[in-house]
Amino acid sequence: MEHPLIELYVSITDSQDHASAEQLLQTVDIDDVVVRTLHAAGIQQQVMLTVLITDDEGIREMNMQYRNQDKPTDVLSFPLLNKPLVEAPQDQLWVPQEDAEEQQAQHPDFITPPGMVQNLGDIVISWHTLLQQAQNAGHGPLYELIFLLAHGVLHLVGYDDQTEAGYRAMVGIQEQILRQSGQKV
Repeated sequence: MEHPLIELYVSITDSQDHASAEQLLQTVDIDDVVVRTLHAAGIQQQVMLTVLITDDEGIREMNMQYRNQDKPTDVLSFPLLNKPLVEAPQDQLWVPQEDAEEQQAQHPDFITPPGMVQNLGDIVISWHTLLQQAQNAGHGPLYELIFLLAHGVLHLVGYDDQTEAGYRAMVGIQEQILRQSGQKV
């Protein structure tokens, strides 16, 4: 597998926090974390995705708009796939939305042309929540960043943590990626 095409953006209002996030991002190979996560999920094809590191206010607005929850969260994933790409037991995967058939009639599936890169979607991570969770768990921000990035990638390819089986599968892969990245689990 070639390295995925990753667009990385940092959009944090506070300039000091923005600089801190940029500094942490320079210490991790984002491509490597994504590739390892994709491989662990059995995904070998060339893909692309977008990662946005934002602040609590930015992710709170998205959480309200897309999930109707008026609070910040650690990570949001916005898959562009109509169905899971990963092959795993059904109880570990998200299911297409109920109105997908109705939407399908109005807007047929986008089919990635042969030879083109599959766009998995977008991952949004809150810098402030990342720092708070790292502090609460007693590990560093790098550990939390790798954990959340792997989590977001797993959601993009089809995993869902709303079931016990899905949660266990995701955490198992996330811990594997942490170990492969030199983090103690």
